[in-house]
Amino acid sequence: MRKGLILEGGAMRGMFTAGVLDVMMENGITFDGAAGVSAGAVFGCNFKSGQIGRVIRYNTKYCRDRRYCSLYSLLKTGDLYGADFCYREIPENLDIFDEEAFEKNPMPFYVVATDVETGMPVYRRCNTGTGEDLLWMRASASMPMVSRPVEIGDRLFLDGGMSDSIPLRFMEGIGYRKNVVVLTRPAAYRKKEKGLGAMRLFLRKYPYLALAMEERPYVYNETLSYIKEKEEKGEVFVIRPEEALDLARIEKKPERLRAAYEAGRRIAENKLEGLRDFLKDNE
Repeated sequence: MRKGLILEGGAMRGMFTAGVLDVMMENGITFDGAAGVSAGAVFGCNFKSGQIGRVIRYNTKYCRDRRYCSLYSLLKTGDLYGADFCYREIPENLDIFDEEAFEKNPMPFYVVATDVETGMPVYRRCNTGTGEDLLWMRASASMPMVSRPVEIGDRLFLDGGMSDSIPLRFMEGIGYRKNVVVLTRPAAYRKKEKGLGAMRLFLRKYPYLALAMEERPYVYNETLSYIKEKEEKGEVFVIRPEEALDLARIEKKPERLRAAYEAGRRIAENKLEGLRDFLKDNE
């Protein structure tokens, strides 16, 4: 039975996921495949490269750097998170991403992005962690209104969370039957219905993307119900925060990033025995 890992996004709530993944790596927890969305993609890729501590290290170091994430970057480049700094300068020079280890690890790693023309999710397997793979990771984490759509081939893409925030069904559909889902919201959370507001103007050229955004609360909450049902049957193992993380969507305080990371570590350590039992081969 193939074992999958699914990583929700959530901007800097992904620091919780980073803590969970570091504990998994430290304890030799492996999977047959993984899928990440948004922060789950750009932070989760370090699980495939085996780089314990990298996510918390570069985020706490550069969170206040205007090249990393700032209004300055948005006005200068069109991206709140500076594309050149985040996807070239950091991984190539400042905190090097281990492309060789990523490529040598046989675990398939999928990222989810949203096609802006169709509003539908697109699932990309990233094999090398370089070149076009980086474009897909960047697209997966490119939030609407504060990011330029990412051009890949002849298509434009944005945040995967707009169309498939938690790709459990995708992983099941390609043969993963024993799945661990890392969420970044507590168990009681449900997404509230709200209008698009100013985003409607941003999305005026992309009606199907606007429709996907309008339907997102319903789709997201239905997915949570599906996960709960699978969890109660013992078919899915869920790791999530016990309470809402004290983080701004664009967090500039290293101590808060560290607190979210440590919360992920703590919960992962507490669940480690249960996780090992869940992942045991019993067929």
